[in-house]
Order: sequence, then C-alpha cells, then structure tokens
Amino acid sequence: MTLLIYGAYGYTGELIAEEAVDRGVDTVVAGRDAVETEHLAERLGCEGRPFDVDAAAENLDDVDTCLNCAGPFVDTYEPLVDACLDTGTDYLDITGELAVFEAIAARDREAETAGVCLLPGVGFDVVPTDCVAGHLHDRLPEATELRLGFDPDGGLSAGTLRSVIEHAGAGGRVRRDGEIVDVPTAHRSRRIDFGRGERNAVAIPWGDVSTAYYTTGIENVEVYAAMPKSVERALRVGRPAAPLLDVGPVKRTLQSLADVAVSGPSERRRERGACYVWGEATDGETTVTTRLETPETYAVTVDAATTAARRILDGDQEGFHTPASALTPEFVLDLDGVEGFRDE
Repeated sequence: MTLLIYGAYGYTGELIAEEAVDRGVDTVVAGRDAVETEHLAERLGCEGRPFDVDAAAENLDDVDTCLNCAGPFVDTYEPLVDACLDTGTDYLDITGELAVFEAIAARDREAETAGVCLLPGVGFDVVPTDCVAGHLHDRLPEATELRLGFDPDGGLSAGTLRSVIEHAGAGGRVRRDGEIVDVPTAHRSRRIDFGRGERNAVAIPWGDVSTAYYTTGIENVEVYAAMPKSVERALRVGRPAAPLLDVGPVKRTLQSLADVAVSGPSERRRERGACYVWGEATDGETTVTTRLETPETYAVTVDAATTAARRILDGDQEGFHTPASALTPEFVLDLDGVEGFRDE
C-alpha cells in the first residue's frame, strides 16, 4: 500500500514524509519542484515524483492514497481531488481552509460512486477540535449550539502563513441554522479557560465552522482562538482595510514575504510546546464542556496526518469524511502526548 505525499519538501510536508518513512510506510514524495523533490527522495531513501498538480492523474494510478501538504490548499485541492476520483485514489490533506472543506464536502456522492475516501483536515486543523466536537455530541446528542476553541504555543510555517494571507480579506465566518454566514472580523470575544486559566478569546473563521457540522449535525457553530486584547482591537480597527488583502498584487507580495521571513517552529519548540483545546455544547438547558491538552500544533499535525494516512491505507472508507467521522472522536487520544478528554 503506497502513500504519495504532495508538497513533501515544504516545512510540514517534509516532517510528515520523514515520519511516514520512519514508520515503514511505502512512501512517494512529490511536488512541483523537481530539484527539491529529488533531493528529499534521495535523503529519505524513497521514490521522488515531481509533477505539477494539473498532471496529477498521470501520477496517481499506482498509489493508494494521496496526502496533500501543498498550500494554499484552495490552489491545489481541486486538481488533486479530480485526479483521485479518476484513479480511485483516496485523498487526504492538512488544510484548515474553510472554503476547501465545503468544496470537498460537496463531492461526497462522487467519491462514494468512485469508491474513494475524501478526508481533508488531518493535521492540527482540524483533528483535535473535530474530535472534541464529536465527543461533545456523543455526550449531548440533542445539542443545538457548539463552540470550540484553542490556545496554542509555537509559531507558523511559511505555508500556513500563506494560507492565512490567502483568506485574510474575507472577514469572519460562523454557522447559523446550518448555513455558513459572513460576520465582521473579530465580531465576538469572550473569556475562556482553555485549560491553563481564563484568557481572552476571539471568534475566527476556522475550518471547524465547516467540519463540525458534518461531524455532529449541530447547526450553530463558532470557533475561538486565544488572543490578547491588543490584537483583538487591531483586528477590529483594521476591518476597513481588509479588502486590500484580496487584491492580487498585495496578496502575492505578502505571501512572498512569508516565504522569506518565516521558517516554522524549531525542533526544540515542537518537542516542548503545547496546545489547549476547549469545547462547549448546549441544548438550551444543559451545557457540557470538555478540554484537551495536546503537543505543539505542528507536532500534532505530523503525528495525526501520518496516523490517519496509515489507517486510510488499511481501511475501506468511502465518500467525504471529517477526521472524527472517519476515525471516531477517540482518534485524537491515540496520538502521542494526548492523554484524554477532561469533561465537565
């Protein structure tokens, strides 16, 4: 059973490729840059396969699962999903991009017909929060509102920052009555104890606004991130300028700067960092809460993506899935350094 990792020479992709090879997974590393791909393949002792995403169908016939690590995913998911459906290859990615989740979910029936599993979001975005959502739904099946959040240590890779910039001009998103609706940037804040005392938290347009609905069926979803009040104020003050971030030259310039200025957290930071995840569900009368402590976010991504890929390689799931629907809410508890849900 063969796993092809696309975007394998990026910061996160390379960490995942290293982990997959270390775990004995039959791995092919791939990406657009032939030199980078072949150098990585030589270092890891596996096959390298350089190709552009538009040529994916010609390169997936002999692999069982494709794991997409090349962001911004809005630019790469569609040709790779198309190729996977054409070749009968399961598709995974590590996106956190809300629009990508929605677009892939819309292809559920195509995937079932093709006998293919489409499973986006198998990194930190959105494994821990999605598993918390599923766990809360198991505890309170009649819940009508769901709120999720996280408080991370560590920094960003260039690829993640490029994805953030790609969607920064779009404002906020929440799910209301089953529909994703636009809201102003940082439209709501509250105090949340994520697991290390109360902190200021601000609503963000995170991928769970999409995925938690498919995992739980709960029609009202908000996601929060711990954020200093000063950053919250800056986000609100900057609302009038947000449309500038959708201007092509501005966006490309910022993404180029991200490539130059950001390298991602060090190995020491990945080993020592942590993230605190929180969730709350209510049916209007009863409210249940849970918390989860995980390792640093990139460490979670490497472990979760590699573990999920191996399970999909060995499984027979078909159609669109979220991590918790494909692998159960307990999947996150199988990752290194995650001990259990702390329920209230």
